Amino acid sequence: MPYIKLEAREYFKEMLKKLNRSSIANAGELNFLFTEIIKQYMETHTKNYQTMNDIVGALTSCKDEFYRRIVSPYEEQKIIENGDVYIPVEID
Repeated sequence: MPYIKLEAREYFKEMLKKLNRSSIANAGELNFLFTEIIKQYMETHTKNYQTMNDIVGALTSCKDEFYRRIVSPYEEQKIIENGDVYIPVEID
């Protein structure tokens, strides 16, 4: 989770309020927004391995946290509702 200072979080939340939630219509538009943010970050940081690694790390951590906090609980609920497709395997 990106635990940033409260004042920074509020600043970014205010910026995002300008983005109408229903205006992001599909995955292509979502990808475009991510790409534009990354491009802005690249423009204000040195073009080197560290900067690129920071971007990849942030994207990976964001994806992992989304999966852990949102996708995984959803999948667990669907297993309860519809039954599991995997047979439990005993691990020695």
